[in-house]
Amino acid sequence: MPEMRPDDLLVKVMAAGVNRADLLQREGVYGSQTYGDSSILGLEVAGEVIAVGSAVSGFAIDDRVMGIVGGGAYAQYARLDSGMAAAIPPDMPFTDAAAIMESFVTAWEALANLGKIAAEETVLVHAAAGGIGSAAVQLAKSQGATVLATASGNNIGNVLALGADAVFDYRKVDFEAEIIDVTASRGVDLIIDFVGGSYLARNIRSLAPGGRLVQVGLLGRDDNAIIPLDIMLHNHLQLMGTVMKSRSRDEKRTMVRRFRDHVLPMMGKELKLIVGAVYPLSAASEAHRRMEVGGVFGKIVLGDFHL
Repeated sequence: MPEMRPDDLLVKVMAAGVNRADLLQREGVYGSQTYGDSSILGLEVAGEVIAVGSAVSGFAIDDRVMGIVGGGAYAQYARLDSGMAAAIPPDMPFTDAAAIMESFVTAWEALANLGKIAAEETVLVHAAAGGIGSAAVQLAKSQGATVLATASGNNIGNVLALGADAVFDYRKVDFEAEIIDVTASRGVDLIIDFVGGSYLARNIRSLAPGGRLVQVGLLGRDDNAIIPLDIMLHNHLQLMGTVMKSRSRDEKRTMVRRFRDHVLPMMGKELKLIVGAVYPLSAASEAHRRMEVGGVFGKIVLGDFHL
């Protein structure tokens, strides 16, 4: 059983989201770093509170909660910092709740806190069919932006149904050329990218003067990309990077608070949960293989923790 800290909730885990960081941890990319909680895989949980730390307020035993952990979600019981927890909306299944936190907290952080999205701006979201990408499309649309996106051909209709104004098949077309056509050579104001590598230079060339690029991941596994600095300087562009896993506890608490204040009230209304596949905990390896293959629309979730 996890050892509780004064600010912790002890949670009987009912479901957990699968994230690409889980795959990287399994491959040893993070070495021995545990980011404060556990060396067990898993960054987000949904379940029932079975014990409450001495310094906790606002939560009680039997509450249904979802939250972000620094590891340890692939287990029947997990400790959850109460500052990184939120109440699960009434009638929402645990498997849906497990798909919310990493996707929507990260997407809101990239769009609003770092990207400073504004109404009537044009935003490009890459990998828009994934968990964070599908959240980013919906959140950008909720802020009054024009949303352009990239996805695989089989998911174009799904991303359009989320509210995207145009979706480009990344396997068949060059998104940079499409941005030139759609924006009449102006470029976009904000790009949310999960790919990196060869996308970086094209992203920078696709930004309008004063534009911002928020790099959230490196799906391309290439971290030695070339930056066209002349364009960066001439057009006064901004490049920011962020990942959830290596943030401090205080930073994660602040991010979750922003999510609770601005995003949670929209859940189930203008924001839809997209669960692409559910696997039992005992089949976590199959869930990872499914994510590695790609093409899943929405989030992959683990359930059946207490058979």
